[in-house]
Amino acid sequence: MAYDPLVSAIIPTFNRRTMLLEAIDSVLRQTYSPIELIVVDDGSNDGTHEACMERKDLTYVQMDCGRPQIEHSRLPKSFGTNGVSAARNMGIQRARAEFIALLDSDDLWQPTKIEEQVRYFEKNPEATICQTEEIWIRKGRRVNARNIHKKYSGDLFSQCLPRCIVSPSAVMFKKALLEKVGMFDETFPVCEDYELWLRVASQFPVGLLPNPLTIKRGGHADQLSGQHSLDYYRIRALVKLLDQFTLSEDQKTAVLSELKTKRDVFLLGCRKRGNERSYKEIQTLTAPFPAHENERANLVSR
Repeated sequence: MAYDPLVSAIIPTFNRRTMLLEAIDSVLRQTYSPIELIVVDDGSNDGTHEACMERKDLTYVQMDCGRPQIEHSRLPKSFGTNGVSAARNMGIQRARAEFIALLDSDDLWQPTKIEEQVRYFEKNPEATICQTEEIWIRKGRRVNARNIHKKYSGDLFSQCLPRCIVSPSAVMFKKALLEKVGMFDETFPVCEDYELWLRVASQFPVGLLPNPLTIKRGGHADQLSGQHSLDYYRIRALVKLLDQFTLSEDQKTAVLSELKTKRDVFLLGCRKRGNERSYKEIQTLTAPFPAHENERANLVSR
């Protein structure tokens, strides 16, 4: 008998009507079934609501202070205030499936993406998460990913420390995984994926399908990564990992080393820009986690 579990595909969106409809169509073109499609709209005002109401092949959820409103409800609210993490978390909480597949509203899936990932889990029943390789599109043109974005398979915790190398649109994971490591952190407007995948990779291997089954589209003005300091939130993620989660000694050493590197670069940038507030904030945040023995001694002597 074929292994055909239900998969919940979750698309968070805010004011991306045209790209969203393309993303939806890429889900509906999947060679695999059954798929439960959930679109979580964080207050769009560009016709997304009306377009989704015309579709009978998805569950459309609007957000209002974290409470889901289903089907044809339409509530006034401020726009885009909940954030992508809250939208993804809401979709995951509503999902009925054993497996979750995330898709950003500006990305696309190749037709066999879900089928190939389901077969991966069929062959590797002990696995909890896997991702695919990607095709990168920037401003409508295909580009090659840089070596720093290379993906790995298996225990990739150390490779995850410099930057995010697990793509939300490329992953599929067992819903039970987040019961063990927690949901997306809704206080992170960016690098929320970096923070979550660090928690995951600290405990579980991440599988990789070598085929480029996800199309990652970038370069548009509304991307959140262009609106915030990424290293500020990466530093916060590393501090949270050290402060709240149990790590092996090797993992802790690696995190402390990466934290020192990011902290030093960030503080230098703050000095050059005269950003005293961020300088003091990060200095205070990272003070309990000196990376080397001489730093520990200096901290004690103060």
